[in-house]
Amino acid sequence: MKKDTQDIMLITKFFSMPWGLISVISLLTMIGMAMLYSAAQGSLEPWAMRHFERFVIGFVLMVFIAITDIRIWFKYSYFIYFLMLAFLVLVEIKGHIGMGAQRWINIGGFNFQPSEMMKIAVILALARYFHCLHVNNITKLSILVVPILIVLLPVGLILIQPNLGTATVITMMSVGMFFVAGINIRKFVIMGALGLAALPVIWNFLMHDYQKRRVMTFLNPDADPLGAGYNIIQSKIAIGSGGFFGKGFLQGSQSQLSFLPEKQTDFIFTMLSEEFGMIGGLGIIALYAVVIMLSIKIAAECYSHFGKLICFGINTMLFLHVFINMAMSMGMIPVVGVPLPFLSYGGSNLLAIFIGFGFVLNAKVHEDERVDRALA
Repeated sequence: MKKDTQDIMLITKFFSMPWGLISVISLLTMIGMAMLYSAAQGSLEPWAMRHFERFVIGFVLMVFIAITDIRIWFKYSYFIYFLMLAFLVLVEIKGHIGMGAQRWINIGGFNFQPSEMMKIAVILALARYFHCLHVNNITKLSILVVPILIVLLPVGLILIQPNLGTATVITMMSVGMFFVAGINIRKFVIMGALGLAALPVIWNFLMHDYQKRRVMTFLNPDADPLGAGYNIIQSKIAIGSGGFFGKGFLQGSQSQLSFLPEKQTDFIFTMLSEEFGMIGGLGIIALYAVVIMLSIKIAAECYSHFGKLICFGINTMLFLHVFINMAMSMGMIPVVGVPLPFLSYGGSNLLAIFIGFGFVLNAKVHEDERVDRALA
């Protein structure tokens, strides 16, 4: 009888998920599959079919996370964080190098990039920490020590790889969570001033030569049109040539003739804009806006502070990915390796974003449940 009751509860949770949000996420992924099909000049291999397979795996993981009791995720938040931190350390010890960076480890024949899952782990750890913090202690400067360490430990390891894009996303995402948690604005001013003061140190001692070249290329891409400035110049040409309505599916000259580099990953928005024009670009932005608005609605209706903070963290992560990737493609910011969620090719990133939205769905499914601090 007890098993029957549990089965009924699981089925109820499954059907109580926000299917509108799931539909938009699935639509974005299918658009990504279509663009990867175009990137391979009308072939499902090597990218589109693998993207679909990872979509299926990610969808299953998302649903599993959504229907699992939110209190279980609260209880194991720190464990997940330290597990991902251990994987980052493992990358430094025995990770393999790809495209000039040591970011991957091989698990069961699958190349896994721990820095992608680290974003989710940081969100969970910060959400638990701030959930357990008493409202009267939120103004104390000492309470920032632990959450700052939660952020800086993985960011430091990720910068060593090097992976400036992911480190930037985690840092900015965490600052947003600090703000929503109720940290006084004066503390942000102090941290901002310290960050600005540290810029010369970061430039001279932490940034690699290729990262410095990206910044200089951003300031003047025409200085080296066939070298460091090639990617962004070709990206601008492709976006501009798409015009208002685009050249048509499979008809993009810059992408189909291989002038556009990394069209399946970092510059997939460029290829989409060339083939579907400004209308297509605005349509994708509108779909991301719908995802964010629906997620904000879930956060507003969630009873637990833990669930609210997770929703905001995942939303901020999504927004930063979309903004940085699109701004990079249009030459508004320096080129960094930040993929476009649901569209870009990349197994670790796609699985991480689906897992992240599994926690957003979890907040909706368990919106009326109280997360007791005693579980900590």
